[in-house]
Amino acid sequence: MDTGSINIPHADKIIHFAFYFGFVVLGCLSLWEQKGKNTTLKKAIRGMVFGAILFGVAIEGLQYTMTEDRMAELGDVLSNTFGAFVGALAVWWYFTKKEPLKWKF
Repeated sequence: MDTGSINIPHADKIIHFAFYFGFVVLGCLSLWEQKGKNTTLKKAIRGMVFGAILFGVAIEGLQYTMTEDRMAELGDVLSNTFGAFVGALAVWWYFTKKEPLKWKF
């Protein structure tokens, strides 16, 4: 990954994490909105996490088998998976909390 003159260690892993975090958050909200009363938040989260992990593994597998100029990395799969789980936890936390956080200054 070319970041120009700025050297950010493991920048690609950070980007994988961020994209899969957003993918799961937006996907959960979309599924939950589309299905309405036919699904629960738990089902939407499970479906999106499973789909995101499966998608990430498939993309890395395709990079390994179908391309010559890209390489598959286990670190990418782990970043994708971690981002998906953290996104799911963020959605779960936001919609199941009883009281908002109380900030004390």
